[in-house]
Amino acid sequence: MSFFAQLRRQKLLSATLLLFTLSIGILIGTLVTTAVRAEKAQGGAPDATPLVIPNPVQISTAFTALAKQLEPSVVNITSTFGPRPSQQARTRRRQGQPDQDDDDQGGSDLFRRFFGQDPFGGDQGLAPYHREGTGSGVVVDRNGYILTNLHVVDGASRIQVKFTGDPTEYAAKLIGSDPETDVAVIKIEDGKKLVPAKIGNSDGVQVGDWAVAIGSPFGFEATVTAGIISAKGRDIGGGEHQLQKFIQTDAAINPGNSGGPLLDIQGQVIGINTAIATENGGYQGIGFALPINLAVNVYNQIVKTGRVSRGSIGVGFNGNEKPETFKVYGASHGVFVTQVTPGGPGDKAGIKVEDVIVAFNGQPVKDGDDLVSRVSATPVGSGAAVTVLRGGKRMDLKLTVGERSEVWADAPQFRRFRHQEEGREETSTEVKFGLNVRNLTEGLRDRLGFDQKGGVLIAGVVDGSFAEDIGVAPRDILMAINKQPVNSVDDLQRIQAKLKPGDAVAFRVMRSGLDTEGGHIQWRPAFPAGTLPANP
Repeated sequence: MSFFAQLRRQKLLSATLLLFTLSIGILIGTLVTTAVRAEKAQGGAPDATPLVIPNPVQISTAFTALAKQLEPSVVNITSTFGPRPSQQARTRRRQGQPDQDDDDQGGSDLFRRFFGQDPFGGDQGLAPYHREGTGSGVVVDRNGYILTNLHVVDGASRIQVKFTGDPTEYAAKLIGSDPETDVAVIKIEDGKKLVPAKIGNSDGVQVGDWAVAIGSPFGFEATVTAGIISAKGRDIGGGEHQLQKFIQTDAAINPGNSGGPLLDIQGQVIGINTAIATENGGYQGIGFALPINLAVNVYNQIVKTGRVSRGSIGVGFNGNEKPETFKVYGASHGVFVTQVTPGGPGDKAGIKVEDVIVAFNGQPVKDGDDLVSRVSATPVGSGAAVTVLRGGKRMDLKLTVGERSEVWADAPQFRRFRHQEEGREETSTEVKFGLNVRNLTEGLRDRLGFDQKGGVLIAGVVDGSFAEDIGVAPRDILMAINKQPVNSVDDLQRIQAKLKPGDAVAFRVMRSGLDTEGGHIQWRPAFPAGTLPANP
């Protein structure tokens, strides 16, 4: 091969090698560029270090231990109000009303219980006769006894209890209650092994102490919140709750916490959560718990005798008398009498309006709360000495202490409580038109706010019945049929027996609603009517 041929061959090989090298470089560059573009398209961060989750570590605090300690002792309570609906006659909810009400039923008061007092539930008497609601409670005895609020179970036809982590619903019965402190004792008897909470001493509680609330707000079981004791001795209830001087706390409590425990940092029960201060029905930083010392006193009386007994001398007073009043009547302290119950212990002893009570059993009386506390703790039937100032003269009067619920029998809390059993025992009767009706007892009229004479309560309406078709609703009060007065279930049955298919039937009922100005319950007439079918 000639020199020139070899040279041409070397140049060809060099060019081929160069072309191959360039091709490899272009290919690698294309791949790198594509990868970079793909990485950018995926939002990657090549300079970031991946995070690593460490092994779980138990961080123990006093609140953690407290929650674990109390969890088995705090229960969720579901109360059913009104008769259980049957297949033949189910109580229908009104249009737009919920099936279930959790605790606070609204109202215009700033201070609200967590659970409505209306015996039929709902907002100012407009909700259905049958309803359910939830609250809380705390186990205080391994034999099944549970402390809660009366307003959680008051008037309930069925009470059921659930424990955290246990899906079983345990039937409970009401052992006893006290309307003045809003305390109730219920019991389950299913043999479940119970863990009672440890009772503390609310007298030792100080403002600024830690406080923990456990309960079922809005039905969420075993909810734990913490705060401090904001104040003691709060009076929020007015005349009906004269004996209640609450512990105030900022631990978050909401509808459903009612009846649950307020605890100190040691896990001891120092109160029973009872009320909230709110403008919208929810937590706004202020809650109130009944001191456990008062609740225990009530509990012990209930489990011992089945009822709570307190002394009274039958006098009324204003809690905010000005110093000038006492000065005019010759006193520097005491209780200025504004009311004397006719026939009560004070009346019999000679106490009169405008007297100033300055001493009870020889000990000076500071104010009305002091007098009520000491008299209510005095055994009923025992003798007592009351010192009064009348016209500047000091007088010592002797009296016999009476039973508070009897002396003040007409007070709202006692009147409602007195008719409670009467209302429970009155059962409904199914009648021809597809109605379940009840006679209106005095207690039922009082709770409904219905002061007219006559009528029967419509407790339920059968689906698809004549009554439903013409627009009769649960909680209407039936006053007349075809202009014939209905004063009892017997009257209704007598009138319907004379009617036959094809007859025109006109009801006159009274129906509750709110007035447009004051927000009070008003009863207005309605006249549902129709032609009686073959099968009404």
